[in-house]
Order: sequence, then structure tokens, then C-alpha cells
Amino acid sequence: MRCAVVEYKGWKEGYRCGYCASAQGKVSAGMWAHSMTVQDYQDLIDRGWRRSGKYVYKPIMNKTCCPQYTIRCQALHFQTSKSHKKVLKKMLKFISKGDVSKVMGGEEPMDSHIEDVVACNYEYRNESHVSQAELKLLSVDHTERAETEDKDKEQMKEEVNVKKVESSSLQIHMAKGTPVPGEPSHSTKIVHALPKPGKGADLNKPPCRKAKDIRKERKLQKLLQNQMCTCEGSPLQAGDQVLLLQNSKSKPNQPKTVEDFIFASLPDDAAHKLEVRLVPVSFEDPQFKSSFSQSAALFAKYQMAIHKDAPSDCDENEFTRFLCDSPLEAENLPNGPDCGYGSFHQQYWLDGKIIAVGVIDILPYCVSSVYLYYDPDYSFLSLGVYSALREIAFTRQLHEKAPDLCFYYMGFYIHSCPKMRYKGQYRPSDLLCPETYVWIPIEQCLPLLEHSKYCRFNQDVKAVDDGRIKELGRVRVLHKGTIMPYSVYKKRRKGPSDEASVHQYASLVGQTCSERMLLFRS
Repeated sequence: MRCAVVEYKGWKEGYRCGYCASAQGKVSAGMWAHSMTVQDYQDLIDRGWRRSGKYVYKPIMNKTCCPQYTIRCQALHFQTSKSHKKVLKKMLKFISKGDVSKVMGGEEPMDSHIEDVVACNYEYRNESHVSQAELKLLSVDHTERAETEDKDKEQMKEEVNVKKVESSSLQIHMAKGTPVPGEPSHSTKIVHALPKPGKGADLNKPPCRKAKDIRKERKLQKLLQNQMCTCEGSPLQAGDQVLLLQNSKSKPNQPKTVEDFIFASLPDDAAHKLEVRLVPVSFEDPQFKSSFSQSAALFAKYQMAIHKDAPSDCDENEFTRFLCDSPLEAENLPNGPDCGYGSFHQQYWLDGKIIAVGVIDILPYCVSSVYLYYDPDYSFLSLGVYSALREIAFTRQLHEKAPDLCFYYMGFYIHSCPKMRYKGQYRPSDLLCPETYVWIPIEQCLPLLEHSKYCRFNQDVKAVDDGRIKELGRVRVLHKGTIMPYSVYKKRRKGPSDEASVHQYASLVGQTCSERMLLFRS
């Protein structure tokens, strides 16, 4: 049986904010996750939590200086904006022709700002109180019965079997996108010139025709001619010609999808080769292991150039702790995606070298963006925007096999920080109401955020949090190697009561997760 094991650390108040530069404005709750199922984490991020390595944190929205609202993009309905198309076209030109012309983007890489988690993450990184012996009990056949010591009261017994789950090496082959039929359209410059003699507007002549219409007519004539030749001398009937004409008429102009750009056909003599590999975050995976050093070196280069980190703050140990250590247990289900669920690195290989890595979690209902780092030498390609668009396309690809997986989570939207508003440009998208935990279209949220940085988005004043804690006694606890409900643990506990802390934890994770995850108590 898969069990999440967490240590709740409580609130941390008064630490530095990386968004508004407040020295003591941040307030968040946090916990260490020694292990976690993908469903547990899906439910947690749907209540405003987010992970950094194995540390899972939740901003206290009505207390913190810069409220961070969970944002998701409806990937199935995503439409590329004008600025997104510029980035996609720029990448196409670079790959096909080697064109390095810069296009002004103004958008930030996905979650390049990590100051909000660093303070909590670093402080708690060595403060785990769960011994390896206690965790080991969860990985072997183990049955124990928890009993109350008060024999005058009703005895409560609970038998818990925790069976060993052997982790299997995750084999993932990169799903190659098939090229979209047809060739990519090339934009043409419209040059306004003076009309030549005899070519100007003349009421005695038919109106000028667009070149596009002329090309369509020529294509139709060629199609009709070819069809006539294949009929072995029998001419087409009038009705057949009309039907062929109707079928050959182009459909009304449709906006290009993100796939039209990403999987566009490239010339055989393309200047560069870009390959995107999906690699599970596991040292048991050959691809991950063989590319670890190169990926870690790229992370250090990015952190020092973009975030001005010291070398000691972005060495291989920090890289592992921050972007390789994940509490998520890999899962493969019959109705899930071929790659399975869990934590992955999406590596962007250009001409045999990694130039960017998107760290993502694949969960039951979404692809969640964790972090992106890239080679600063290729910043002219707007890799932050490009990778986000690739991840949206990847979400749509996974949806074909896993119908429930249809959202792309972009982390936190911070309206009070203008530099972090770029995520709102991926439409349609929703923000999570911090009080009722329901999703509200961002268009309805933005006017509210203009008046107040903290908002309840759900305008139904009677609505409450459906997942709120209702029975504290049902919270599952891990104590001295025994799994028991909190109602039993409370009676066995010696010393001062910890009910306030447990209630705070349960109210933040919700009733469902509190009954499924194991809260470690010493």
C-alpha cells in the first residue's frame, strides 16, 4: 500500500520576500514529504500547496505580503497569442535557417523566481525528525494494533497492514510528435507601391483579385485536371465537378495551434536539430544518470548568471536537493499516460547538447511546472516561453491516453508583482480561490486584484470550503512505527497537547488528504 509520510513544520513568519523586497513580509506553512502519491500531491496543489524538492509549502494568503494564487491553464482550449507565435516562429527560423534575430518578448521564464521558497527550504532541509528505522517499517510487511491505555473507556483498535512496494525502474521512451500534415505558412511582407500605368482602379475593369484567391483557383484547376486524367478517359459529370469544387474549397481561416508550429515540417538541410527528451527523475534510469553531470552544470551556469548565486549555492548537492529529490512515487496505470505519473526532466537537446531543462510533475489531472533552467547563451530564443508552450502541447498529447489529464499548472500567479503577471497571458486560465478552493476564470479575478492584493474570488458569500476538516479524530498519524487515527494517538500521547498544531495541519491539507497521508508524530 502506498502511503505519504509528512512532517508538519507549522507556520514560518517574517522572512524575506523575493518579489516586493520586504525583509519580513512572507508567511507560509510547510512540511517535509518523505514520500507522497501523485493523487495526494494533486489534491494538495488544488488547495494551494506547491513543492520545492521534498519541501511542500503553502503561502498563508491573507497574511503574506505578496499573495501567490495557484494558476492553471486549460490546455485543451489554449490559443496561442501573437507574442507566443513570435517565439514559436523565432525558434522555427533558428532551427531551419540558423536565424538568430532577436524578437522582443518581455516574458519571464516559467517560475524562474525561487526566493519565496528558498528561506523555508534551506532552514528546514536538515530538520527531519523521522528516523530511517521508522520509515523502514513502512516498506516491509508490518501489522500492529493500537490500543488505548485507559481500560475504563471503550477500547479502540485499528489494524494496519503496510505492505512492501517494490519500486520498479521506470522505462520511458520519448513520445515523438508526428509532423502536422502540410507545410508551414510563411508570412509575406506587404509593400505599398504606386500603381503602374494602366493598373490602377478602373471601373471598366474587374476589381483586383488577391494573390491568395488566384493561387486557390490555380490549385483547383490543377486538381480538376489531375482528377480528369485518373478517370481513364471518362469525363467527370457536372455533379461530380461541383462536389469536387466544394470539397476543395479551403475552410475559413483557422488560428494556428501550438502544434502547428512545434511539429512543423523542417527542411532536410536544417541548420540545427532540436530534440526534446522526457527523462524520469531517477538515478536508476540510464538517461537520467548519463546526463546528470551535464544537466547539473547547466543548472549552475543558469543560477549564477540569472540569479547571481554563489557557486556553493548551486553545486551538484543543491541541484539534487532542489530539482532531483522528489517525494512523488512513480506510478503506471492502465488508463494513464504511457510515460506514467511522477517527476520528470524534459531535456531540450540542441545539436547534441542540453540547452534547457523543464522540471515537471505529471499528475492525475495535470502537468505541473516545477522549474525551468536554461543556457543563458540561448536566451535570445525566449526558452522560458517556448518551454511553457511545449509543456502545454505535451499536456494535450498526454490527454489522448489519459482523458482526465487536461490542465497545465503554472505554479503561482502574483498580481502584486508586475514582473510575474506574464502567466496570465496563457489563456484560458483559472485562479484558485484561497478560501473555497474552487477555480475561477482569471478574467473575473483581475478586476478584484486591482483593488486588493488578497481576494476571495468566489462571489457566492454562502460558499464554504467543501474539503474543510470535519473530524479531527480521523486524521491518520504515524507514531512509533504504528499507524493510528489521531483520536487514538491523542489518548496515548504523553506531555502537552498538540491538538492545535494537528488541527492547523488538517485544515490546510483538507479532510481527504489528512485521512490518507500519515502525519509523523514523535
